[in-house]
Amino acid sequence: MSRYSVEDLVAEAARLAGLGVRALLVFGIPEEKDDEGTGAWDADGIVQRTLRAVRAEQPGLVLITDVCLCEYTSHGHCGVIRDGEVANDETLELLARTALSHVEAGADAVAPSDMMDGRVGVIRETLPETPIIAYAAKYASAFYGPFREVAESLPSFGDRRGYQMDSANVREALRECELDLAEGADVVMVKPAMPYLDVIRAVRERFDCPVAAYNVSGEYAMVKSAAAAGHLDERQAALESLAAIKRAGADVVVSYWTESLATWL
Repeated sequence: MSRYSVEDLVAEAARLAGLGVRALLVFGIPEEKDDEGTGAWDADGIVQRTLRAVRAEQPGLVLITDVCLCEYTSHGHCGVIRDGEVANDETLELLARTALSHVEAGADAVAPSDMMDGRVGVIRETLPETPIIAYAAKYASAFYGPFREVAESLPSFGDRRGYQMDSANVREALRECELDLAEGADVVMVKPAMPYLDVIRAVRERFDCPVAAYNVSGEYAMVKSAAAAGHLDERQAALESLAAIKRAGADVVVSYWTESLATWL
C-alpha cells in the first residue's frame, strides 16, 4: 500500500513478472486535482504514461486500469458535483473518455469502479471490443481506509453511500450485476471480498459469467497488523482468506497478497 513513480513501477512490474504475476490493476494519483477530475483522461496523465512505459518493457503482462474520478477530483467523490450531489449522468461521458484514454495508452481491460448508473453501457459504446471488468457490487465499506489514505481520495464532504451499496443488501447486488451484464460487462466484481463472501456466492449461483472479488486494503491491513503483533501466522491467514474467496465462487481475485502468493506457491 504505497505509491510508485512511473520509473519505479516499470522496475516493479519486471520483478513481479519474474515471480509469475500475470496481471496488474493500475491506479493513478495526479500531480494536481480539480473539481472535474480532468487528470483522469489526460493523454499525458500518470496512468497513461505508466501504461505506455510498462507495456514497452513487459509486453506479456495484462494491464487493467481502474476507471473512476475519485483520485482525480479535488473533493474526492467519484463523479462531478452539482448542487452538493454527484451528477450521475454528467459523469458518464467523463468516465468513457477516461476508459478510452487508457485503452489508447495500452490497457488490455478497463475496470469502472465509480458505481454510476449506466456507466458500463456508455463505456461499451465507446469501446466495443475492450473487456470490461465492472465493479458491479461495490459496497460503502469501512475496509477501504488504507487505500483511501494513500490515494488521497477520502471525500471532503459527505460520503459515498449515495452511489455505493448498503452493506446489508444482497438483492441490490444481484440487480446491479444483472444491469452491468445487460450493458455489456464481461466480468462482474464484488468488493470488498471477505465480509461479502455470501454475496460472491449469490452472484456465482445466479450468473454464468466470470466473477471477480476484490480483497481490499483493510482486509489486508488487518492480517498484517495482527501478524505483526504476533496474534496469528500471516501466511496461513492469507492463504485461508484467499481460499475462502475462491471457495465462495470467485474466478478472479484482486489482492495485495499477490506478490507473496507468487512466492509461497
